[in-house]
Amino acid sequence: MDQFSDNNQFVDNKKEAKWYKTSKIYAYIFLLLAFFVAGMAAGTQYKEPQTSEQVIQQTSEELKNIFFEQDEIDIDLFEEVWNLLHDEYLEKSEIDDQDLFYGAISGMVDALGDPHTLFFDPELTEEFSQELEGSFFGIGAEIGRREGFIVVIAPLAGTPADLAGLKSGDRILAVDGLDITAMSSNEAVTHIRGDKGVEVILTIFSKGAEVPRDVSIIRDKIDIPSVIYRLEDNIAIVEITHFNDDTDERFAKVVQDVLKDNPEGIIIDVRNNPGGYLSTSVDIASYWLEQNSTVVRETFSDKRDDRDYKTTKKNSLSHLKTIVLVNEGSASASEILAGALQDYEMAEVVGMTTFGKGSVQQLMELKDDSSIKLTVARWLTPNGRTIEGEGILPDFEIDLTIEDYEADIDPQLERAKELIFE
Repeated sequence: MDQFSDNNQFVDNKKEAKWYKTSKIYAYIFLLLAFFVAGMAAGTQYKEPQTSEQVIQQTSEELKNIFFEQDEIDIDLFEEVWNLLHDEYLEKSEIDDQDLFYGAISGMVDALGDPHTLFFDPELTEEFSQELEGSFFGIGAEIGRREGFIVVIAPLAGTPADLAGLKSGDRILAVDGLDITAMSSNEAVTHIRGDKGVEVILTIFSKGAEVPRDVSIIRDKIDIPSVIYRLEDNIAIVEITHFNDDTDERFAKVVQDVLKDNPEGIIIDVRNNPGGYLSTSVDIASYWLEQNSTVVRETFSDKRDDRDYKTTKKNSLSHLKTIVLVNEGSASASEILAGALQDYEMAEVVGMTTFGKGSVQQLMELKDDSSIKLTVARWLTPNGRTIEGEGILPDFEIDLTIEDYEADIDPQLERAKELIFE
């Protein structure tokens, strides 16, 4: 899950940095490709439908006009590749021009080099929306790209992925024997997800392992319980698994239970929480912070658009000694919460350095029900710390090893409990 802003509009960047000029070029290509597909379907300038050759020729001429004086860009290459595909490809009769079109858009988006900016076709858009709503079919693991591999960001507690022993940082090399290492994360997801009750075999390479191993997992419906509360040793332990649509409402009910139980302290467990909505993390952090405090700072390419997100609720938990549990699978909104409470010295952070996902995405819906998940900003903690690529460093670094996990030992939680009474 990635960090999302509540603003559904594109950012209006005024300063034309090099990347921005490049993005404009990509935008021009996108528009021309859209005209290209429309032309192939019904023709654009003629009463009779145009042939594929006529449309590609017209598109090439328009691209030449746009890239006039751009000597390093060979527009004829686009036409050449298109013709080669249709003339020489072994299975050319099976070519679907819609697939080529979506592939061109996906390639344009991938060319930005940002692993968090992705194109979703209509089917992937629907699946992604279902996940944000709190349920989907699959194995229950958040995945992403890191260091050239598809990796497990976090397995969700109690899901097939968790029960199968997947860990944050595990590399997924193949799905049912299909090599996915070169795929985008959203493409890999399409192979991992599937019908309920159907087996999927993942080839996993874990940290410290000498060879990969195959892991068999039975897909299931993944219902995400975003907030789980228990009272243990007179300490309130609140596990937040995601920052979804329902998380703030669920957390508000837990707060009432916590206040009624009057514990010695509270432990907020966001280990293996891959993130979610920005507004939800701000709402939850507000229970500890003074009114009008900055929870997170959002910075854009045009600094005039920068903004601070302020507290939204009464700080009804500020009197409780608080510990935040994190690990390598804590990302995005989890890091906003941990970073804010750490900066204001309202909580101590225990565990391992977090994932370091400090960018903000907006899901831009397109007219054919496809979408682009677009990076529009980065965020900083209230004290100005950059999280992207760095993560939140714990006050007390404590690992949870495979041996601990297999022995059902949790040294991170135990240290958090000790700190409550210190």
